[in-house]
Amino acid sequence: MRSLLARFIGDEAGATAIEYAIIAGGLSIVIVAAVNGIGINLSGRFDAMSTALK
Repeated sequence: MRSLLARFIGDEAGATAIEYAIIAGGLSIVIVAAVNGIGINLSGRFDAMSTALK
């Protein structure tokens, strides 16, 4: 039982997977924010062009 507990405490594979998940989550938040900002900017430009063409 002690060796099983020692192996469980020494195993860092789960910690690595959690670290990768946190990094992926952070990157996805940055990507969504960037795409949202670009979309709002493009929408404003298309509205300005539409108004200018009328």
